[in-house]
Amino acid sequence: MVAGKAREASGQCREPTTTLSGWRQFVDAAPATFDLLPDAARAGLAAGSRAAYDEARISYHSELVVVATSTLREVARQGRLLTMLNRREISARRGLIVSGLPATGKSTALKQLGRTHELMVRERYPGTGRIPVVYVTTPPRGSPRKLAMEFARFLGLPPVRRGQNTTDIADAVCQVLIDARADLVLVDEIHNLNLATSAGEDMSDHLKYFTEHLPATFAYAGVDVERSGLFTGVRGRQIAGRCVLVSTGPFPCQAEWASLLATLDAALRLHRHRPGTLPGLGKYLHQRTGGMIGSLSHLVRAAALTAVMDGTEEITRKLLDGIPVDHAAQSGARGVA
Repeated sequence: MVAGKAREASGQCREPTTTLSGWRQFVDAAPATFDLLPDAARAGLAAGSRAAYDEARISYHSELVVVATSTLREVARQGRLLTMLNRREISARRGLIVSGLPATGKSTALKQLGRTHELMVRERYPGTGRIPVVYVTTPPRGSPRKLAMEFARFLGLPPVRRGQNTTDIADAVCQVLIDARADLVLVDEIHNLNLATSAGEDMSDHLKYFTEHLPATFAYAGVDVERSGLFTGVRGRQIAGRCVLVSTGPFPCQAEWASLLATLDAALRLHRHRPGTLPGLGKYLHQRTGGMIGSLSHLVRAAALTAVMDGTEEITRKLLDGIPVDHAAQSGARGVA
């Protein structure tokens, strides 16, 4: 039974969320759960079953939990409000932009907004075959044609023929999405769209084409978009005038930081774990990660995996000291030190 659970947990190869099947797999995925065996039962496992049991825990900790931060809740609240405001709108629909530093939970918040919206639509309109949410990323050094192909790729449309122009692709995409009743479009990595360049202007015009031809709410996420050129010029001012901005950033070492640590601490499935360990290391973890939720998640998950693999079964300050985090957090920690 343990071996079967391990195969189920470790054998899943998830498609990227930039395809319809991958997105649906993400939406349908149940939250990660795992129940620890009593110590006596674990000690009595045969070698193969013990390895399978540990492999299942590795899969569990590699995913762990999505922490409901204040940023995630604000993005969900604003996104829900905008989709309702735009229901009867026929032009100049309002949008949402999530902007902030890397590793501050922008993409996670955007995807969770989409997941929540899709589940609500499915509950309200069961069995209708709708595609309520689209998730694409802005191609780097892209062009209107590449952007249109991102939408076509998500939908699984036939490969684009060489003779097809950008408008042909865009029209085909819009028709499919209108027929499928798409009402929320998520565009990640929007910082790749720099309106200070001619390529960025062309991409912006094409994205505007989608917003005008689709009865949907558009939500974007990107790194520091206020300074990336997105609001430059007439096009940028138009975007700024139609979008609500939600900013993300590092968490201060205060009450919410302690709450985040408590949530992660309670999610650990280690046999020697002492409840309250992570909150007790709150200042240290804040210094190591700079208060970045992405860096914190990486550090805690890597520590949990290491504790399973080396058999120590607990997270300690010594173990955490030996685990590198991303370069930005590492550099910030050295500066603080």
